[in-house]
Amino acid sequence: MYLVCGEALFDFFSQPNVDGKNNRVGFQAVAGGSPFNVAVGLRRLGVDAGFFAGISTDYLGKRLATVLEEEGVRSDFLIHFDAPTTLAMVAVGADGSPHYSFRGEGCADRLLTVEQLPDLDDNVRGLHVGSFSLVVQPVADALLALVQRESGKRLITFDPNVRLNPAPSIELWRSQVAKFAEHAHIIKVSDEDLSLLYPDLDAETVAKGWLKHNCQLVIMTRGRQGASIFTRDAGSWSVPAREVKTADTVGAGDTFQAALITFLTERGLDTPASLPKLSRETLTELLNFAVAAAAVTCTRVGPDLPYRDQVV
Repeated sequence: MYLVCGEALFDFFSQPNVDGKNNRVGFQAVAGGSPFNVAVGLRRLGVDAGFFAGISTDYLGKRLATVLEEEGVRSDFLIHFDAPTTLAMVAVGADGSPHYSFRGEGCADRLLTVEQLPDLDDNVRGLHVGSFSLVVQPVADALLALVQRESGKRLITFDPNVRLNPAPSIELWRSQVAKFAEHAHIIKVSDEDLSLLYPDLDAETVAKGWLKHNCQLVIMTRGRQGASIFTRDAGSWSVPAREVKTADTVGAGDTFQAALITFLTERGLDTPASLPKLSRETLTELLNFAVAAAAVTCTRVGPDLPYRDQVV
């Protein structure tokens, strides 16, 4: 089982003007949050998954819990709070890329503390952390303590998934990303996030810095240009993207992340000790599988992640 940690929220996607009137704005609300999407994506790809998060007892929080139950994500790691559900207001650009504005101060997903960390047994093969739960308190300290505690026991994957609206300080993001990166075995990051975090450094320089610690693989997604991988000993290389008709890119990065974990899990390679032994051929297969999965999501509106038989 893989335990995904972080925020759960509702994305409110803006719709065209209602009845052509500018004083009315329509929205479509979709359950989401990057870690939430990864957990759902893992289940759809056939990997047992649980979700460790603070979740609201309000109407939207109950809907989030229902979605997790329907998708088969284990809910026994959820911590319930009498606090609101975070809302992410989303406008999709002409190129399909989303633009976010968050309403989350004091909301349930931020309220987890170190005292609420779960005890994990050998059924938990790995942990995934990412997105703005890394930088908002007290959940950021709780998740950092969790990966520090577990990094010597099981696989840790990490995706910064930078969102400046909930935490606009890029210096805070850099500091937190550096702390989490020290304990992760696989770091997946988008080229956009790297340019925000380290505008004066190239990707290879950043990757080499991360690879000095626990990290064995750094994987950078590059949108329509595909994906690149950086390793300790085998060098770096890239694979192309799949050519598809893009509806939007919401959830594509989360799909890519879930697919990385799935590929390793299916082959029994989801342990820290397995990563240094992976051949260039296997790593290329890993990238191509994740690219193929993300491409499916790009053909759909919103974070509608694929099932295993839809990724070829």
